[in-house]
Amino acid sequence: MAKKNAEKPGRELTRRQLSHRRQQERRRRIITTVGIVIIALVVILVGVGWYIGDYRPRHETVIRVNDTEYDMNYYIRALKFYGEGQSAENLLALTDEVVNVIQQSELVRQAAEKIGVTVSDNVVDAELARRNLTVSREYRDLIRPELIITKLRDEYFEQQVPLSSEQRHIMAMFLESENQTVEVKARLESGEAFTDLASELSLESFSQDKEGDLGWVPRGILGILLGTPVVDEYAFSAEVDVLSEPLYDEDLTKNVGYWLIQVMEWDEGMEEAAVHALVLSSRQEAEEVRAKLEAGGDIGGAFAEMAEEYSQLAVGNKGFLKSVLPGKLTEVFDQAVFGPELELQELSEPLRDETIFTKGGCWLIKVVEIDENRPLEPFDRDLLKAKALDDWVSELLADETNIVESYLNNKQRMWAVERALQD
Repeated sequence: MAKKNAEKPGRELTRRQLSHRRQQERRRRIITTVGIVIIALVVILVGVGWYIGDYRPRHETVIRVNDTEYDMNYYIRALKFYGEGQSAENLLALTDEVVNVIQQSELVRQAAEKIGVTVSDNVVDAELARRNLTVSREYRDLIRPELIITKLRDEYFEQQVPLSSEQRHIMAMFLESENQTVEVKARLESGEAFTDLASELSLESFSQDKEGDLGWVPRGILGILLGTPVVDEYAFSAEVDVLSEPLYDEDLTKNVGYWLIQVMEWDEGMEEAAVHALVLSSRQEAEEVRAKLEAGGDIGGAFAEMAEEYSQLAVGNKGFLKSVLPGKLTEVFDQAVFGPELELQELSEPLRDETIFTKGGCWLIKVVEIDENRPLEPFDRDLLKAKALDDWVSELLADETNIVESYLNNKQRMWAVERALQD
């Protein structure tokens, strides 16, 4: 029968060994604790950096509209929404416009609520779903004003625009100068057709397309269609079948202008020139200015004076172009400056150029007929509703009792653009 192995008694540690083991355990605990502390510090530092560098800036108020405040995170989402697909450069160019949109949208929402025009979350969410957008406060706030604007136009302002009103059948054409208008008026009085002359001569696209016959219009429509109040203001105070005197319109833009050019210097290859140049609104004005230049003696000094008073040339220093290369301006300009006809320091005749835009001209108008209560066409009613809405919004923006503020600086705008591109 085999004998069991006797268990060996445990070996007792000496005091020195016990002390050494305790020191090792203490060292391990210290190392472990230090490691935990270091990890915790790293986590804290990362967290603090994230808080300072991202979280806190996102939750700072950057826009205020009366009692409503918007933080940076909202602004970033708005930038992303309105600038989707844009480059950083284009997005940066939108930063101020997005501020304006947020402010205007909130003013509209607040004012619409006061007159009982609201849009529910359910309606907004349905629109978000239709556009495949996530339901969130930011997207709701961005979409809601669009729906409110539509509701204001189609419901509230629908009631503000009548179904019928006084209307006038109006003929009109836009000509470049008073002299030309007088000449055309004489031709009309001698029997030429208004439509023929307007089709040929009118420098405003709507009246030219209509061959001068603007049809029946209510008050206010022509200001929208033509971008000027002159025709509307005259026509609704004029007598029937009377040709107007020339009615000057200083702000309307037309696709024609006249050059006055004096070449001061060419290089040997005629590939570069120093030029005095003016752009005038009409042949009449160009001829008058040319006469003043010739009478002035010092044409160079006179060019500077005439440029200050008359010229609509967007480039040049007081009418002087120090270094001009072919192809930098227009074909008419190049033919005069680099062509064979104009001598050095010779003052050109007025040169008509239909590739440039100038402001100013004269209307010639006739009221054909008046109807005191004519039904409005649907297109005209829609325009009048849109105008009423636009006027209402303009009044909101001009109301100084509204508190509208932006706290964004350039650095914050750039930061917002970076986040909008990254998020």
